[in-house]
Amino acid sequence: MVKTIGNPLSWTLDAVFGASRAAGEAVGALGTEITEVPKTNPIDSADIRKALRMGLDDFKSMRSDVIFLVLIYPIIGATLVVMAFNKTLLPLIAPLAAGFALLGPVAAIGLYEMSRQRETNKEIRWHAALSALSARNLGPVLVLGFYLLCLFLAWMCCAYLIYILTLGPEPPASAGTFLLDVTTTQAGWAMVIVGLGVGFLFACLVLVISLISFPMLIDQHVGVSIAVATSIKVAKQSPATVLQWGFIVAALMAIGTLPFFLGLVVVLPILGHATWHLYRAAVPMKGG
Repeated sequence: MVKTIGNPLSWTLDAVFGASRAAGEAVGALGTEITEVPKTNPIDSADIRKALRMGLDDFKSMRSDVIFLVLIYPIIGATLVVMAFNKTLLPLIAPLAAGFALLGPVAAIGLYEMSRQRETNKEIRWHAALSALSARNLGPVLVLGFYLLCLFLAWMCCAYLIYILTLGPEPPASAGTFLLDVTTTQAGWAMVIVGLGVGFLFACLVLVISLISFPMLIDQHVGVSIAVATSIKVAKQSPATVLQWGFIVAALMAIGTLPFFLGLVVVLPILGHATWHLYRAAVPMKGG
């Protein structure tokens, strides 16, 4: 049965007032009740397939695409329009699109909470997406989100530097000229190859530190260091599986950019819910 999630206006009001109350207690949330990295399970391809199936089921049941359609996609669309009409920013459109994956774990915080609540058979409403940011975990989530934002900005700086050293330093004359230079010149191919290599390193770093950490911060009262250490532990236990998950995310994100990034409205929620279930497979529930 498809559950209703209320209307955006009431959800927004609940979220704003709830967030303001939680902000006053956020400093204390940087503490933790867990001081050691918990037991984790190895994960394999079967866990990925199960997580994707469950993520799709969550998506269909809770219509979490509405969150991205109403809140996230307009921001993405406006940003891309501005960049498309600014010649100086044209070389950064592709890095920005690729960089969405670096900030994906932050955007999916509400999805983790929705999947968590669905596990307990709670009725899911709009405010569930931001009820994840309670007083006990707001501080750690903001800290880890700030780290990912820094990595995203570092990636954008690296991408622009790569352009300067290959096709730059002058901005492209037009979008058509830029695309032609990228696909038909030696400098353009050098930019693509180096950019892909550097982007892969950034993606691997974010994948390893965030795969388990954000869902864990939502699920348990832990600090950033324990959450990140747990995520790294899972990556060490199952490196091939984590790498496979990274390639799946990259492939689906690439598909989601078509047409005009509209596919992300579906892809991002499914991946967010699936990440929660992959976390559940790797980190057993308390008492489980």
